[in-house]
Amino acid sequence: MGSGKPPLILASGSPRRKALLEALGYPIRVAVPGVEEEDLPLPPKALAQALARRKGEAVQGEWVLAADTVVDLDGEVLGKPKDPEENRLFLRRLSGRPHLVHTAFYLRTPKEVVEEVHTAKVFFRPLSEEEIAWYVGSGEGLDKAGGYGAQGLGMALLERVEGDFYTVVGLPVSRVFALLWERGFRP
Repeated sequence: MGSGKPPLILASGSPRRKALLEALGYPIRVAVPGVEEEDLPLPPKALAQALARRKGEAVQGEWVLAADTVVDLDGEVLGKPKDPEENRLFLRRLSGRPHLVHTAFYLRTPKEVVEEVHTAKVFFRPLSEEEIAWYVGSGEGLDKAGGYGAQGLGMALLERVEGDFYTVVGLPVSRVFALLWERGFRP
């Protein structure tokens, strides 16, 4: 990217999203929106989109990217667990079952706003109580939708993913990259 161009403003406090974009070579400026991630009375996919939009609209800048990830277990939103006990409950419910992960993004450019929701299907293998206790004890799942991180220790819990793995991590990287590239915003 030539000098004089603004950075990509990431309207997210997620270290994972920041790391993914930096790995592609984008200059990033993080602007954590002061937006509550409260549950709105919406279905999971629509909730992800509404929260991504709310975050993106809360941040100023020419090139703004916001995203939100929602874990959908049979139409029920599993948010970030409030404590280790809720994390344990989430993992018991996910054990041996598939669920959906919806990641929505809001991309504002100088000329337009692009909003999309991408969905992947995640299959957990059956987990023993000891495995659940090990994972909960790591603390990794407490700040993540559904109570697990597919890119960290949580990789041991997954049987397979149908769809874009990075949608599960929290950003459909390939799609975001393509949209930025097409609009002349290049690393």
